[in-house]
Amino acid sequence: MPQALGEAKAKRAAGSTRLLAIYGEARVLAVFFMGFSSGLPLPLTFGTLSFWLAEAGVSRTEIGLFALVGGAYSLKFLWAPLIDRLSLPVLSAQFGRRRGWALLIQILLIAAIVALGLTNPAQNPWPTALAAVIVAFLSASQDIVIDAYRIELLDEAQQGAGAAATQWGYRFGLLAAGAGALYAAEYGGWPTAFAVMAGLMSVGIVTVLATREPVQADVAPSNGMAEWLRTAVVAPFADFLGRPHWAAILLFVVLYKFGDALAGVMSNPFYVALGFSKTEVANVSKLFGVIATLVGVAAGGAMVYRLGVLRSLLIGGVLQGLSNLAYVVQAIAGHDVLVLTVVIFVENFCGGLGSAAFVAYLSGLCAVAFTATQYALLSSLASVGRTFLSSGGGWLSERMDWVPFFLATTAAAAPGLLLLVYLMRVLPPTPGASTATPTPTED
Repeated sequence: MPQALGEAKAKRAAGSTRLLAIYGEARVLAVFFMGFSSGLPLPLTFGTLSFWLAEAGVSRTEIGLFALVGGAYSLKFLWAPLIDRLSLPVLSAQFGRRRGWALLIQILLIAAIVALGLTNPAQNPWPTALAAVIVAFLSASQDIVIDAYRIELLDEAQQGAGAAATQWGYRFGLLAAGAGALYAAEYGGWPTAFAVMAGLMSVGIVTVLATREPVQADVAPSNGMAEWLRTAVVAPFADFLGRPHWAAILLFVVLYKFGDALAGVMSNPFYVALGFSKTEVANVSKLFGVIATLVGVAAGGAMVYRLGVLRSLLIGGVLQGLSNLAYVVQAIAGHDVLVLTVVIFVENFCGGLGSAAFVAYLSGLCAVAFTATQYALLSSLASVGRTFLSSGGGWLSERMDWVPFFLATTAAAAPGLLLLVYLMRVLPPTPGASTATPTPTED
């Protein structure tokens, strides 16, 4: 018996050593930096931008409508097959199809982010909105490339470590464009902040240049446009629409994060209204909040392992909906940094808990043969709550006090949870199988 226990202990130690070694492999590290590049642009068209707009005196209704600039994240499935299958002149021949697309999009992103920072929303918000739309479109396009690039770059044994590396890189990108941009704006102004963020996009360019083109990225030429459309566009969607209860699944994907998104779209204007400075929000909401999210993601991953995806989705969904009540506490407390710290921990931890289960669920829905296009569809639908549905949050908050508004956002989580309960009753425990783990979306 002692010998058997010793052998088991040695096997566990060896397994831990192999896992740590995987995290140090060059391709997994590359995935971390790709995740950073993917996460960086999102706050610049959403959270960080809303803080700038609130400071500039833009109305809450208009700030809420600015969520619509992120519509590209909800529509990227429309052009995902083109980026997934087409080669670029010159760039694809020089760098490969995936790397060529990535480099082109990242260079354009740098220029668009600089241009966004040079606008003046206090004088005229329309150029700001146009520049934000361009940044969001390029950011969504980058996600399409990076999802496919990462899936093809890693072998099966690296997928688990790659998933964790992607999440961490993505969250550090959010941190840089959240807390980092607010710090830069505090001391150098908004144009400087956006210029610094544009410079950080070079991390993605360097990573792509330092990483090989995935050998799986080559696609056999099709026999004409009709055949190409059938294999690249029609087949992935036909596969999904042939599944039982597909309409309920897609509606659930849209609604699962709705309550969270409705509160999130007005969180920064809420902080400004309570008198919090950029530094206070950066220190607590952006910096500490990202740490709380990462803790929540780690706890959510363990929960999925122990309880399975669907039960974890239910627990995470209930907690992330109830976490909006923390904003009610903040509204009553007013300008209190200690309360803000507790509120941000609760909201971000619960959001991370739900996100871990949600990303696992979306990944499991993808058929291996159509991972890039099907995940583009699912992640597009998942962002509908964050963009189109949440765009009315500003209008709603202007017609309510903050306390009733955040109570309403808590109630907005109910439809998605009711759909989940229905799906748990009519579907098997495992919705699908895929080793791919694409880029997570911001909470």
